[in-house]
Amino acid sequence: MKGFLKTGVAALTLALATAASAEIRVAHVYGKTGPFEAYAKQSHDGLMMGLEYATGGTMEINGEKIVVIEKDTQLDPATGRSLLAEAYGDDDVHIAVGPVSSGVALAMLPVAEEYERVLIVEPAVADSITGSAWNRYIFRTGRNSSQDAISNAVALGGDGVTIATLAQDYAFGRDGVSAFKEALEATGAKIAHEEYVPTDTTDFTAAAERIFNAMEGESGDKKLFIIWAGGGNPMSKINAMDPSRFGVEIATGGNILAALKAYKELPGLEGATYYYYEIPQNPVNEWLVKEHFDRHGTPPDFFTAGGMASGIAVVEAIKKAGGAEDTDALIAAMEGMEWETPKGKMMFRAEDHQAMQSMYHFRTEIQDGKDYGVPVLVREIGLDEMKIPLRNQ
Repeated sequence: MKGFLKTGVAALTLALATAASAEIRVAHVYGKTGPFEAYAKQSHDGLMMGLEYATGGTMEINGEKIVVIEKDTQLDPATGRSLLAEAYGDDDVHIAVGPVSSGVALAMLPVAEEYERVLIVEPAVADSITGSAWNRYIFRTGRNSSQDAISNAVALGGDGVTIATLAQDYAFGRDGVSAFKEALEATGAKIAHEEYVPTDTTDFTAAAERIFNAMEGESGDKKLFIIWAGGGNPMSKINAMDPSRFGVEIATGGNILAALKAYKELPGLEGATYYYYEIPQNPVNEWLVKEHFDRHGTPPDFFTAGGMASGIAVVEAIKKAGGAEDTDALIAAMEGMEWETPKGKMMFRAEDHQAMQSMYHFRTEIQDGKDYGVPVLVREIGLDEMKIPLRNQ
């Protein structure tokens, strides 16, 4: 009788353990509150829609339920680091996604290596994430600074073009300008001045004066290229200073819909963007646009598309690896993996795990019924055209 009870208890224990492990745990570690809250909400909505789309609405992979655990970094690097460790250690998550901020991401990267678990970076942009600070557990679905830079250099550069830059004084801004300068070299354009300001700057008078003074003696086409994330975008304030007096045109990359309101003041403005919901023409984007309008009454935005790309990548990687438990199998599955996203095909480059993807050269138009400058496609810059440097060697 004792032997029977012992066997029964062991079987029950095994069954309970199997049931407990029969789920796929994904942590979303991101700046849910703080200055990038709008980006964060889009990213999370997109992640959940990506998981839903890729699983056909079941939120399961091979019968195992996907459980998403949210953790708020509050845009603090130390908090992000500890929360990722908590996710891997206490919550035993298989894959983590996030964060929003490049500074937070850089603090989180060593944690993925310490715990030997995959971290999919979305949407933090700094080149160093898949460059000097990279390790083999890091993959990025979001675009990097070089992809932003090269696409904007293609859109804005050319012989006789002189460009000044204005950016925030932290990893995103400095990496962005560095990559942009490098990309411009092949176009014949030159950089006349670089201006960096604190992320919370509200008065751009002094910075603009330095830029205008530096550009005053230049001839030919003159552009001020602005790289900015979060609130307080200086474009409207600098435009109010009438840069055309100095023959200077404002230029910038794409942004979320709320930020595009400032673009309405600048019809004809050109740059390159990561996403605008009317540009990509493919089944994934059609589903995203329809569902987002149905559920929220608004179009999907910049970071919604990125979040969806990361969610689909999670599902496709686990399917390809045959499960989520074996990190080495996941890495092998993801290196070189191609998958369909709202932007079309993406591919994780094997050497640095950066997602190679298309970007879009746009020109701003004013359209009836829209309270923002609409980024209309000039041409798609295909992933094969994006000669993105390897920076992790």
